[in-house]
Amino acid sequence: MTRARELAELGAVYDNGALSNRNLIINGGMTVAQRGTDAKTGHATDLYGTDRFRAIENHSGSMSSQQVADAPVGFYYSNKITVTGTDSSLSASEFSRQLTSIEGQNMAHLNWGTANAQTVTLSFYVKCSVTGTFYISLFNSAADRSFVAGYTIDAANTWERKSIKIAGPTDGTWLATNGAGVYVTWSIGAGSTYQTSTLNSWASAFDMSGSDQVNLFATNAATWQLTGVQLELGSETTPFEHRSFGQELALCERYFQKYNYSSDVSTADTQNTLPVVAAYAGDTGYAGHKLTATMRTSPTFSASAANTWQFYSGGTSLAASEMTAYETGPSIWGMKYVATSNFTSGYAVYGRALSTSSYYQFDAEL
Repeated sequence: MTRARELAELGAVYDNGALSNRNLIINGGMTVAQRGTDAKTGHATDLYGTDRFRAIENHSGSMSSQQVADAPVGFYYSNKITVTGTDSSLSASEFSRQLTSIEGQNMAHLNWGTANAQTVTLSFYVKCSVTGTFYISLFNSAADRSFVAGYTIDAANTWERKSIKIAGPTDGTWLATNGAGVYVTWSIGAGSTYQTSTLNSWASAFDMSGSDQVNLFATNAATWQLTGVQLELGSETTPFEHRSFGQELALCERYFQKYNYSSDVSTADTQNTLPVVAAYAGDTGYAGHKLTATMRTSPTFSASAANTWQFYSGGTSLAASEMTAYETGPSIWGMKYVATSNFTSGYAVYGRALSTSSYYQFDAEL
């Protein structure tokens, strides 16, 4: 094959004209796990094993979600779901799924909801301990338009790549704002309320799967893993777009930022100190700080318990009774310290981690 022919075919494959910034999915290689690499276990809760990918369970079973170093050739990490409690008979309204979302501003160019709606292709690598039929679905923020398509796990505990072409919807409301433009989900069990016979096309409904969907939760300790997720403009599947860790982390920080503290909390003061605030009155201090990245919207702040922090003012250590945020915005936030006794007037105040579990975080997930 001539060089000219190779270039021509390359141009045909990348039919959106871009060799980079093709992938609309953030953290599709599961490289970023700001919440930690330990298994997140729960029942009826959102579990983030890796950033931007949350597992949702709505039945009497339970599961864990975790970043693991197990992946197909060309990757290192995957997000692993493990059944920790079974529910072998899902009722009509019960379900479980893995989900990610695309911000409306990042998919406005697809022109979904118009006569010019663009076709996209979803590809991913999956590994499951149970063979059979599974389903992906896409739906809008109003949950009144959905697309359902099936894929088959052909061999247990084997990495397989799947690819699904999705014609753009010409009706429905698709946000082009900082809200959710589209949700992309992988069903791992769904009751009849969310099952449909309308496959590979858009429906005015909120569906997740077909009637032959495997219920992963029928098998104790069953596992389902995902990586290499790519959603791209066009009708062809292209090689996964690997971004650097720094790029992927920066993209994730628009939706979530977590500050963990060093395991050496006894000596590594520079790694374990909180932002400095000014003593304001009595036992309270305030200061404004800039977030690492501008977030999608004003985030929700949370932190480890007060007894995991220590405050210092004028050389005196004071026990913490409160550490909260005030007047939080997408790019800046204010920290408030409250101690169990008064700060020294006119002094700066800083806080320090007392525990390896000390953290504070900002959440603006969709």
